[in-house]
Amino acid sequence: MSNQERVLKFHIFRYNPQKQGDKPRMVTYEVTEAPGMTIFIALNDIREQQDPSLQFDFVCRAGICGSCAMVVNGQPTLACRTLTSKYEDGHIKLLPLPGFELIGDLSVNTGKFMRAMSERVESWIHDINSDEVNFEKLEERMDPDVADEIYELERCVECGCCVSACATKRMRPDFLSAVPFRM
Repeated sequence: MSNQERVLKFHIFRYNPQKQGDKPRMVTYEVTEAPGMTIFIALNDIREQQDPSLQFDFVCRAGICGSCAMVVNGQPTLACRTLTSKYEDGHIKLLPLPGFELIGDLSVNTGKFMRAMSERVESWIHDINSDEVNFEKLEERMDPDVADEIYELERCVECGCCVSACATKRMRPDFLSAVPFRM
């Protein structure tokens, strides 16, 4: 093993709520670190080389979809944007985002929460000339300045990290958290 290579120890939460008799547990996997490795790349390596049953989500691999959000060493973050080199001791603990329905292992259902939040705060552009919502109606042209304002708010990738990090949200289910302010 050269001076550049090191073995990372991933301590990963494992639990499949759909599997009868399965119990929550932490399982440790070892991965040889590669230059520029992200948590996402390491998880794929684990799934391909060691345990094909490992559940986690991903879509874009570029930090713009939010699907790979999880808790890494106590911090909610995106696995695809988090370099393993950030963790000097080589121990990386992975947990699913709290506050969301667990699908299995590191996979949670953020979509159900985001949809309910969107409906609750009606986070679509309302036609001020009509009391009726018509999703089939062709949209009106938008002033470029208004479009710029909306774009800034739409930069949220709906990963759920802010919701998971919010203690008030976990204590009070009716609390809106930071999400509606980004919608």
